[in-house]
Amino acid sequence: MRAQLKPAIIILALLTLITGVIYPLVVTVIAQVAFPAQANGSLIVKDGKAIGSELIGQSFDDPKYFWGRLSATGTFPYNAFNAENLTASSGSNYGPLNPALMEMVQGRIDALKAADPNNPLPIPVDLVTASGSGLDPHISPAAAAYQIDRVARARGFDAAAVQKLVDQNTQGRDLGILGEPRVNVLELNLALDAMAPASP
Repeated sequence: MRAQLKPAIIILALLTLITGVIYPLVVTVIAQVAFPAQANGSLIVKDGKAIGSELIGQSFDDPKYFWGRLSATGTFPYNAFNAENLTASSGSNYGPLNPALMEMVQGRIDALKAADPNNPLPIPVDLVTASGSGLDPHISPAAAAYQIDRVARARGFDAAAVQKLVDQNTQGRDLGILGEPRVNVLELNLALDAMAPASP
């Protein structure tokens, strides 16, 4: 028994050291050296202050900003900047027979129409539904296009200039074939804030 116990304890200690200390340290060092931005949360920094992440959606409801997808976390998505609100990612896609889904969708439709009552375009589905995590930072180019006239009007910008900004902030498919084209809402809104208003 003792002859078997000693090697078992040694192997446990050795594997604990390798897999619990050495391996995580090596991976952390490689990540910090090779991919420092991604390893630290893909943070977006403005004036020396972290204001968000490229990976986590934020809530916008002011007509002068592009709006993102609905969030399952409510007003504050979980991130280092709102950690005091104790929110977190959670499943957000209700089943098709759940009345809460229709209430959520109808509420967003009403808000979009109230913000831009004369918009004749059909409302893209990603503007009225949440992603699986509820934290998706992207919208489709169609969802951005739906909002261009409202944002341009609210800011006194030329709609063509806002369209150009959307085009500049539209990311293509990964490797040319994976996923769909998308627009990061926070990055687009920051670009909007940096854009000069149209001349009178």
